[in-house]
Amino acid sequence: MDYRLLVPREWFRIDLTRDRWRTQLKTFVDRQARGRQVSAELTRSVWTTLRNTAEAGRARGAMDFFLLATSKDGGMPVSLLVSSMPLRGTPADPERYAAWLELRQAEGRDRRAVSVLELAAGPAVRVVGSTTLDLHVGMPNGIGYLTLSFSAPLTGMSGPMEQLCDAIAGSLRWVN
Repeated sequence: MDYRLLVPREWFRIDLTRDRWRTQLKTFVDRQARGRQVSAELTRSVWTTLRNTAEAGRARGAMDFFLLATSKDGGMPVSLLVSSMPLRGTPADPERYAAWLELRQAEGRDRRAVSVLELAAGPAVRVVGSTTLDLHVGMPNGIGYLTLSFSAPLTGMSGPMEQLCDAIAGSLRWVN
């Protein structure tokens, strides 16, 4: 089972299932630096951070990495990592999975809000923090979850950015 997701045109997709993902990532970083007064040090730092994020994501089943063009100072306004997560002891029922996630959270101000919602693609567990939004969408036939992990370190996950991420998640469809 594959998926279809609508993202804004200016987002850059990196296919993490192919060997050429590093080349795609380098192309993205080089395009963002071109024509801007961005230091080589900052360009290397952005490349290293994105490469490490992609590698860590791949180790956890990430298939796609979407990046919005960087801001003028080289910061990354928002990114999306799409991963396939088999059940492996994770509750298949979204309500139970949400409760399971809720129990594993730290106390304090970094606590994230966990809820269950219905998307066109099916039930999803939504976990929102100050700069992140994760949606765990139940895959057809109960084989696991497709996880959409949004990160918005510059703007935070509220207002228009949260609405944009929710709209992207709402566009998720399963295809044969």
